[in-house]
Amino acid sequence: MLYIETPTLKQIGALTQTRADACVSIYLKTTPLTQDIGQARTNLGNLARTAVSQLEDSGLPKRRIWLLEEHLGILMEDDDFWEHQANSLAILVTPERIQTFRLANDLHDMVEVSDRFHLKPLLRAATFAHVAYVLAVSENDVRLIEMSANTPAREVRVPDMPKDAASAVGKKSVNESGSGRRIQGLEGQKVRLGQYVRKIDAALRPILKDTDTPVILASTLPMDALVRSLTALPLLPQTIETSPDQMTPAELAEAARPVLDAQYDSQIEEFRAEFEQRRGASRTTTDVSDAARAATFGGIDTLLVDFDSVTTGTVDEDSGAITFADQPGATSYGIIDEIAGRALRSGAHVMAVRRDDIPDGKELAAILRYPI
Repeated sequence: MLYIETPTLKQIGALTQTRADACVSIYLKTTPLTQDIGQARTNLGNLARTAVSQLEDSGLPKRRIWLLEEHLGILMEDDDFWEHQANSLAILVTPERIQTFRLANDLHDMVEVSDRFHLKPLLRAATFAHVAYVLAVSENDVRLIEMSANTPAREVRVPDMPKDAASAVGKKSVNESGSGRRIQGLEGQKVRLGQYVRKIDAALRPILKDTDTPVILASTLPMDALVRSLTALPLLPQTIETSPDQMTPAELAEAARPVLDAQYDSQIEEFRAEFEQRRGASRTTTDVSDAARAATFGGIDTLLVDFDSVTTGTVDEDSGAITFADQPGATSYGIIDEIAGRALRSGAHVMAVRRDDIPDGKELAAILRYPI
């Protein structure tokens, strides 16, 4: 089982405001297989030593470094924590506190040291998490399947989930006729199926209410239409149009992957179309300096950033002017990361994507709220 704690965009926006004399961002490749987690713990020790070396070179007082080392040391020795992992681990630590996020994405080992956190890998995880739920619904059965990129799909146990439509409404069959003035026939069947769907919705709300994980519906008409009209579940628009009763969790996950890919591709295509439409009105930019100034003054509406790019320097807090650094260090940070953070704080929609997905193949592309 994957133990996933993907931050929301709102949480990432809040993290971009963190400032301290030492902000260490560590991203670590992990595994949900507890017996193989030892290598990740060893790698964390190496990355921690790299961070400490950079902080010592920057002249940070030793007492501040000791506090940071203490947070990381306690984490490295916490056997219970390491028993429950996903595919990657984000560790954000200052001398005052430590935060962790277990991620489904496959991330490379890295460490960044600055006066703020390096959050672009987290932004990538929030953009396209490679994780989804499949809600398989028919009159005869309902299941919630958890799927991810690198672990087998599994059925999630949902308290109070109805077994099927008939038992949910206390009947032998949803086609069972009533008596007296009670509804009958097709109308009665539709009402009972609606009751069934509302009970599904009520059972799933505690699990899905605070997650950004997409939900893919596997069903056939008329159940598909009922689920979409009677629930507030975060369903993707495309349905796996099949009777799911005889499908295994692995088969449902396999059918869901093209739906996830199509959702990602549609978001990119929508951006590209609007970008081209706005280009002639001077409401777009792929220039890093222009984007930094626009982000500083709340001028970005939608932003794509290359999640692999590393351009270090600083961005002036008031003017947005960029100063590039010759090499990474504790006195600089990722410029693209900072632009993304400022855009998020002003309410922009930000996605971390592959460079091939960005217009003109640049480090970033922005649709602006006003011409420049």
